[in-house]
Amino acid sequence: MGQALDVHRLQFAFTVTFHYIFPQLTMGLALLLVYLKTKALRTGDEHYNLAARFWARIFGINFALGVVTGIPMEFQFGTNWAAFSKAAGGVIGQTLAMEGVFSFFLESSFLGLFLFGEKRLGRIGHWVAAFLVFLGSWLSGYLIVATDAWMQHPTGYRIAANGAIELSNFWELLLNKWALWQYAHNMLGAVQTGCFVMAGVGAFYLLTKRDEFYGRTFVRAGVLVGAIVAILQLFPTGDMQGKLVAYNQQPTLAAMEGLFESQEGAPLAILGQPDVEKRKLDNPLEIPNMLSFLTYKQWRANVKGLSDFPQTEWPDQIPLLYYSYHVMVGLGTIFIAVMVLAALLLWRGKLYDSRWMLWTLMVCVPLPYIANTAGWMTAELGRQPWLIYGLMRTASGISPRVAAGNAWFTMIGFMGMYTVLAILWLFLIYREIELGPDPGNRPTGEDAIVLAAD
Repeated sequence: MGQALDVHRLQFAFTVTFHYIFPQLTMGLALLLVYLKTKALRTGDEHYNLAARFWARIFGINFALGVVTGIPMEFQFGTNWAAFSKAAGGVIGQTLAMEGVFSFFLESSFLGLFLFGEKRLGRIGHWVAAFLVFLGSWLSGYLIVATDAWMQHPTGYRIAANGAIELSNFWELLLNKWALWQYAHNMLGAVQTGCFVMAGVGAFYLLTKRDEFYGRTFVRAGVLVGAIVAILQLFPTGDMQGKLVAYNQQPTLAAMEGLFESQEGAPLAILGQPDVEKRKLDNPLEIPNMLSFLTYKQWRANVKGLSDFPQTEWPDQIPLLYYSYHVMVGLGTIFIAVMVLAALLLWRGKLYDSRWMLWTLMVCVPLPYIANTAGWMTAELGRQPWLIYGLMRTASGISPRVAAGNAWFTMIGFMGMYTVLAILWLFLIYREIELGPDPGNRPTGEDAIVLAAD
């Protein structure tokens, strides 16, 4: 059973990690598309419409891949996690059904209108279509996050006589405080991905001296929105998410920070390697008292270590959880530095000529994907060994009749298919970037500078 459990977990981790490559960009671009369409509506400049069409094509490619890779995850609730679905389906089925019936259809329907109905809809109607695509994608994100948040912090439920978990209060499920802060933090991460991708493509155009007018627009939009989002990810959303963990999942907090012994004035570990067997953090680089202050707003507050809890309550992958958390926080700090510095150069009128910063923006494009993946790993590894925190152990949620060999067989199949899809995705995105926003008309040099000054 232990081997089957490990393979089921690995398969779901693989499929969800690959799937989330695509929604994070579509949710981020959805907001930026509204920004570009709003600029087009206010200025009447066709340039912004062409810019929006370019990113809409990339949005469409990502949306299609997100749908294809998302469908298997829905089936895995039944094929791999049947016991969990049987026990909690009456609760999570609400939000998952709403995501499919309301938000997915809203997003997909108006995406079709946005991509192919611009002439018929007119300027205002096309802006409305862009806004409804944004609304659908962000509503979809909320309902998925609300499902996960209920597993992190279950509310609005009761235990039936047969042991099933039933929904007792719909609004407590939907407005779970964990969901609200997790959603805000997650969506800012998605926007961060969109901003770095848009700014990175713009930087590529500026560095290669092609489509420079659009390059300036993309860099400006990505940096202006990205600087705001990077700060908001740290505070208040990251801070509040950390507090929820501190008050509701104390063993998780201790594992994330590599804190094995309770301490008054607990230090914040910047670097170090957790040694679970010896119950210590090797080679630590720490800021004294900072963890106590960040958690409880008191410099000498007592923070519980892992030793205060039964080992059966510890997360079962402490080193991976620790490193995932620190990768997320480290990259988030880098994002603030890069975007704020880029915004400062933009304000001083030097960004478009600063090759080192343009290279930095372009090289940073993969980093939000890594940070978002590390963030989700932190959330999901931190919840272990619980599938539903405090209610159902992960080991109790798998499909008892699906052997490890069956799960390995399907996972190898997923890996093969997803490799093909990844190659296709890279080719299609490369082709769109190579064609550019307006292949038949590419102002460069002085013309681009004059146009971009508007």
